[in-house]
Amino acid sequence: MSVDPSRFVVPPRLKPGDEIRVIAPARSRAFVMENDNTRWADQRFHAMGVHVTFGAHVDERDVFDSSSIESRVGDLHAAFADPRVAAVMVVIGGYNSNELLPHLDWDLIAHHPKVFCGYSDATALQNAILARTGLVTYSGPHWSTFGMRDHFEPTGVWFTRAVFSDEPMSVTSSPTYSDDPWFVDQDARTIVPSPGWLVLQDGVASGHIVGGNLCTLNLLQGTEWMPRLSGSLLFLEDDQLSSGPEFARNLTSLLQLADAHGVTGLVLGRFQDASRVTTEQLQEMVRRQPALLGKPVLAGVDFGHTSPMITFPLGGRAELATQPAPVLRITRH
Repeated sequence: MSVDPSRFVVPPRLKPGDEIRVIAPARSRAFVMENDNTRWADQRFHAMGVHVTFGAHVDERDVFDSSSIESRVGDLHAAFADPRVAAVMVVIGGYNSNELLPHLDWDLIAHHPKVFCGYSDATALQNAILARTGLVTYSGPHWSTFGMRDHFEPTGVWFTRAVFSDEPMSVTSSPTYSDDPWFVDQDARTIVPSPGWLVLQDGVASGHIVGGNLCTLNLLQGTEWMPRLSGSLLFLEDDQLSSGPEFARNLTSLLQLADAHGVTGLVLGRFQDASRVTTEQLQEMVRRQPALLGKPVLAGVDFGHTSPMITFPLGGRAELATQPAPVLRITRH
């Protein structure tokens, strides 16, 4: 049974002087270190006034560009148990964070509430933590994201606002975005105008936030680690491997869960260009969902696998209104 939203716990906000522990619950840091981008991350965390340390096993690397379950669980437990650590960040995404779920000490995590930030494959851990402990976590940049040399500023601002402050955040659309492999070549960047938000259905909604990467969230279906959907305002995204039809069937699967009719609305992150998801496809996939009938749906919001990205609290609260112009407001509790 997942924790009731009335019992969700917001971790203490970060402050200058805090320690951030970086762990690799999926891909190894060795995978990231193939490109020399970490100096930019070092500079940015130093400018925030925080101290970054790394799990003992972050550089182990196996045939899946990951490490053993024991190593990854050990680093996660050590990060939550260490009283010097105020926040835990994920190195990068991958494919196998869900392997850790049967081995995690939920009482340890619940008794040591800390900021936990990442996205993509970390979605499995974040929603499981929310379901089993009620701890609010953050869908936002990885540690490796901070290695982006140029055009990082909006992402950094959103991260700082989310984890260093208790103030509500009114989300606005970035005027530009990028969907380039910046981590391969920092000099070959393509910045394009953003088309802005797309209202797919009008309405007003509020609720606790559940979501992240859709295909990863769906891995939790039928398990004890799936959070409650009833009363939630869903925030969903997917990467370039997801086409319109693929995303549509994954959305259908999620919204066929027993409590999905209690969802209050849907916010979709920006799709990567390679997904080739069209407005017509989005409109049709939403129209086919009985659970979304009469509820607001907003697309093209700055989160997911493009840049910039907002940082938002999974388990936090969000309010969405689509008229006369879309308004999206987020609070940590």
